[in-house]
Amino acid sequence: MGNALRFLCGQGFEPCTAGDSDSLGPLDISAVTIGVSAPAQGVEFELHTLPVGARGVVDGDGINVFVSTSDPRESCLVPLEVQVAALERSVAHVWGDKARAKELHKSIIAAGYRLIDVQNEEVLARKYRIRLRGIDAPEAGMPYGKEAKEELAKIVQGNCLRVHVYNKDRYDRCVGDVYCDGIFVQELMLKRGMAWHYKFYDQRAEFAEWEENARAERNGLWASPNPEKPWEWRRKNRRGGR
Repeated sequence: MGNALRFLCGQGFEPCTAGDSDSLGPLDISAVTIGVSAPAQGVEFELHTLPVGARGVVDGDGINVFVSTSDPRESCLVPLEVQVAALERSVAHVWGDKARAKELHKSIIAAGYRLIDVQNEEVLARKYRIRLRGIDAPEAGMPYGKEAKEELAKIVQGNCLRVHVYNKDRYDRCVGDVYCDGIFVQELMLKRGMAWHYKFYDQRAEFAEWEENARAERNGLWASPNPEKPWEWRRKNRRGGR
C-alpha cells in the first residue's frame, strides 16, 4: 500500500539531504557552509524537502516544496483525516477503484498534502510554500522576471533542499534561507544579478555586498543602467506588495 501504510507503522521513504544530488554540476561560486550566511538565531524550524518538481519554482524568489511525512518533525503533524484518506486510497488502488482513489487524493490535496511518486515509491508528503528570505526578484511582468525564474529553476529543480524557516509572511509562505548541494541559493541569485537585496526585511551585510558586486560587474538585470525595483513595480501595478 505504499508509503501511507508504512508511515503509520513508523517507516517510509527517507528524503535525501540537500547535499546528496550531483545534478547541479560545477558552479561559479564557492560553497557556503550552512550557518555562516544564515546564523541559527531566529530560525524556527528546518525543512528537508523531497526533490523539487518541474513546476515547483513559482518565480525568482518563490518555491513550492514537499516534505515526506516520514520526516520526524512531519510524522507527528499529519492530521488523522489525512492518514485515514491515504490508507483508504491505498486500499482503493488494490481493488482497482480508480474513481474512489482519485476522490480521496483530492481530499488529501485539499488538506495541504499530496501523494508523490519518488523512486518508484508513492510518498505521502506535505506541501510548503517557500519565500526566499532577504531577496526580491523581478516579477513575471518585469524585465528579467522570466530569466530570474529560470535561473532559480536551474539551481533547485530535481534537487532536495534544506530550508531554515524564520517566520511566515502575510501570504502564509514560509520565509527562509534555502540551501542546495551546499550552495546558499540567495547568494547565487544575488551574485548572478537575478534579484535585489530586500533590505527592508533583511539587513545582512553580505547580501548588500553580493548585490553591489553584481552591479559593478553588470550581471543579469544590472546590465540595465536603471532597472525598476520590484517593490516599486508592485506598488504601481497592484495593491499591496510582498
